[in-house]
Amino acid sequence: MELLKERIRKDGVIKEGNVLKVDSFLNHQMDIALINEMGKEFRRLFPDKSINKILTIEASGIGIACITAQYFNCPVVFAKKTQSINIDGEVYSTQIKSFTHDVIVKKAFLSPEDNILIIDDFLANGCALLGLIDIVKHAGAKIAGAGIVIEKGCQCGGELVRSQGIRVESLAIIDSMD
Repeated sequence: MELLKERIRKDGVIKEGNVLKVDSFLNHQMDIALINEMGKEFRRLFPDKSINKILTIEASGIGIACITAQYFNCPVVFAKKTQSINIDGEVYSTQIKSFTHDVIVKKAFLSPEDNILIIDDFLANGCALLGLIDIVKHAGAKIAGAGIVIEKGCQCGGELVRSQGIRVESLAIIDSMD
């Protein structure tokens, strides 16, 4: 997606430790017009009409998933990083190493009848995405694929997830952080 790539070149900042900072338009302050174009592109990339839910992880993925969901006419479910009193009943839970804690989704929101598209802002080592895939599998739901805004191609996450037969579509792939 050329519009996104141009924005990364213009406003992205590389910080120590291979950190790509895009907080001015993606994951702190959000450029809604740009994210709207991303939602349209995810719809184009995943034309499957049976996708009936989008799954993401709190917090940065939520806005992107919500705008994308408009184009699929479906709800967004997000994995919470902490248990709260608002979540009653049974949950699917998985531990994500990059966060070193569990994320949870209430079981009532995912079922074997669901065809899930996972949406997230970044894919680096793959831990968050693999955790979401684990939750979908525990629910017995189908995984239509994963839509990623920015993939760090210089890290192993994309290759790791694709090797499991999961379709991953990234709008921008950063091959090097030079």
